Amino acid sequence: MTHSFVTDVSPVLAAASRLVDPCGQCGTRHLSVCMGVDEQFLAQLAAVVTTVHLPAHGMLAFEGEEAACFFNVTSGSVKLYKLLPDGRQQIVGFLFAGDFIGLAVRDTYAYSVEAIGPTTACRFERRKFEDLLERFPNMAFRLRERASDELAIAQEQMLSLGRKSAKERMASFLMQLSLRAESLGRPANPIALPMTRADMADYLGLTIETVSRTISRLKIGGIITLLAGNEIRLNGEKLAEIAEGWGD
Repeated sequence: MTHSFVTDVSPVLAAASRLVDPCGQCGTRHLSVCMGVDEQFLAQLAAVVTTVHLPAHGMLAFEGEEAACFFNVTSGSVKLYKLLPDGRQQIVGFLFAGDFIGLAVRDTYAYSVEAIGPTTACRFERRKFEDLLERFPNMAFRLRERASDELAIAQEQMLSLGRKSAKERMASFLMQLSLRAESLGRPANPIALPMTRADMADYLGLTIETVSRTISRLKIGGIITLLAGNEIRLNGEKLAEIAEGWGD
């Protein structure tokens, strides 16, 4: 039987539902490894999750610390980097909503993880997360898929740093972001570019001045269009030609 007071308290019930079932209400679950957990088991997933809120430049993990937790980015973006002996940092990757942090972890974190802007992430204690993988094989399968994607990105990055010109590196980077967005169910064009030019320079092995000149050349050539809100519209065909070394 339906009672007349249900409509009056439904906002309260909805709010309570979000509190007790955060995984069921998560807007990025369909993009992440958590999609490997069927809806009827989401309470088990929520029981081992802690939500972390980070401001810009907040740290999620530090290189060399005990790898006691894994993370899944649910909003915002982070950069992964290593500190060089002279104090400089070498950025090795950028991760976005739906991306998982911890695939290559052993006993300690191999990289530091810093929020580019305001970011939220789910934190899993390592032991409890490993128990989840045993209970939910589909989750483990999605992790293997992500590991394969990360390997392909790492191989492309090594090729870019070793063989490609500045223009080819930038084109490859933008194409990589576009493909990554598409794989996570987001628009592939235009793409968001939340990182600074200094971060791009670090990742691509270039100077900030070279990054700025290269972006200007791509803009003048009609290869990209700079939009509001740090977004870039891509001329995908021409950009792909440059990335492969076929363009001017």
